[in-house]
Formats: sequence, C-alpha cells, structure tokens
Amino acid sequence: MARPAADRYHSTVVPLGGGIAIFWTIALFLAGGLVLMRFVIAPGIVGWFDASVTMHAEGFLRKTPDLLLVLAGGLVLHIMGLYDDRKRLGPFFKLFVQFVVAIAIAWFADIRLEFFIPSRVATTAFSAVWIVLIVNMFNFLDNMDGLSTGIALISSAVLFTAAALSGQMFVGALGLVFMGSLAGFLIFNFPPARIFMGDCGSLIVGYFAAIITLRTTYYHEAHGAGLYAVCMPLVVMAVPLYDFISVTFLRIRQGKSPFVGDTQHFSHRLKRRGLTDTQTVLTLYLATVCTGVSAVFLYQVDWAGALLILAQTAMILTIVAILESTGNPNPQGRP
Repeated sequence: MARPAADRYHSTVVPLGGGIAIFWTIALFLAGGLVLMRFVIAPGIVGWFDASVTMHAEGFLRKTPDLLLVLAGGLVLHIMGLYDDRKRLGPFFKLFVQFVVAIAIAWFADIRLEFFIPSRVATTAFSAVWIVLIVNMFNFLDNMDGLSTGIALISSAVLFTAAALSGQMFVGALGLVFMGSLAGFLIFNFPPARIFMGDCGSLIVGYFAAIITLRTTYYHEAHGAGLYAVCMPLVVMAVPLYDFISVTFLRIRQGKSPFVGDTQHFSHRLKRRGLTDTQTVLTLYLATVCTGVSAVFLYQVDWAGALLILAQTAMILTIVAILESTGNPNPQGRP
C-alpha cells in the first residue's frame, strides 16, 4: 500500500502492484508470440498468416535469444522494484542494478545505437546511459495519477508509428504489446487512481520505452533525410525530459539529493497554480502529443523544417514553464 507521506503527493492510502500487471502482460504476450512463431508460423502448420508475417519467421527466430535477454533484464528490474516497493532500497544500489541490466542487454542483445560511433564499447556505454536515463525519467514522472502511464502510452504510440513507417514489423509488435499493457492499466490509474504501479511498474515502463527508442529506425537515407532525424526520441520524450532535468536541478540547487522524492515535479508545480489533477495530466498529455506528432515528420523534412520542429518543441516546453510559474502558488503543495 502507498501511504501518505511528506515526500508524496497522494493524500489517501492507495494499493500498489499495478506494475505486476504491466510487466506480466508484456512478458506473457511476448512469450506467447515466441511459442506461436516457433511452433506454428515458422513450420507452416496453419495457413492463417499472411506471407508478410511468415517471410520474417526465420529472422525472428534468430533474434529469439535477444528477446529472451530483454525479458530477463526486465524481470530483474521488476523484482527489484517489487522489493523496493516493500522495503525501500537505496538509490545507488538501484542505479547499479539498472546499469548492469542496461550494459548486459546493450552488449549481448545488441540493443544499441550504432550509427555514429563504430566502437562496440562506446556504443554500449552510450546506450546503457540512455536506458538508465529513460528508466529513471519515467520513475521520476510517476508522481501523479495517470501521468507516467499516459505519457509513456503517447510516446510509445509515436514510436510505433515511426517503426511502422520503417517497416519494422517486430519492433512495431513490441510497441503494440507495450501500448496495450499501458492502456489497460491507465483505466485504473487515471485520476482519481484506484491503483499505483509502484517502482515494479515505473522501472519497467522506462525500460521498455528505452528499448523501443533504441530499436526503432529514424534515419531513412532513401528519403534523403538528414542526420537530425535521429533526434526523434529527444523530441518525443521532450516533456518527461523537461521534468527530469528541472526537478533534478531544483533539488541540487537546494542542496538535496536528486534521488530524494518530493513534490517539486512540474505536475505538482502546475497543480499549485490552480489546476485539478485531471487538468494537469491532460495538459501534459497534450504537450506530449504536440511534440510527438512533430517528431514523426523529422525524417521527411530538410534542415529548415527540422529547426522549425525543434523550435516548436522548445516553445511547447516554454508554455509549460510559463504555466507553472504564474498565479499564486500554494507553498504547501496542495490545491
């Protein structure tokens, strides 16, 4: 149970454990897909599936070990999150485990961004840092009913669109499973939340979001796109990145550890300006949609268009910053 505390926003007792449903929905669907592909589709036992699916069966089976490693990494984070929800682990131990998992899947499962740097060690290090950043970004974002889940759902929908446009069938399938698990949980997590996902869920949400960002193709040489197209994940994740950076800066400036929870997230700052929980969440959903829709077109525009998209993203974040800095704030952090 999540109980009210000085460093928590909620004022009532709410059950934890929604992350169990999120992780095991993803895990069971992916495991079921593996079984279906190996024992039904690949052998051609039934003819229900289109040739566009069966033609990829061999390649998919070759990637089965990578997918199992991804699931194993998610299981480690999920179990750690479950224990943390009960016993409260230290932040540095959690960071250590996150980096171990991130390095393992980047190195052994090839979940890496390899476009810029030929060195496997360098790309593994860069990708591991990115995975840990996104994991903690969504963990930080899980500070108000429906916020982290909804923004993850919107972001994954944009990334799914990019994967579909690139013809990445199985990355798109992973995105659909991820979106489905989030949408099912959001029904119960939207304000007023009847259940929280806890760290066992927020770590998983960030983990799979990071994996999808790394496996989706953004640069399309055939379309004549510039290298700026690889900035798509930054544009898609602009709103949660803004929260992560701003709240970390505030805590450090106040002499606090960035890993100590409080009510200084941008959602809390908006709420103190008079918005309800639902209005706050919907405002940030809309901001994420605005940046996400623009990001889809990055690979189709020239440098001028890319600069316009980046400028629009900056202006959307500026609007959020203006909203959270006007009005009469309540120093107690409550409406």
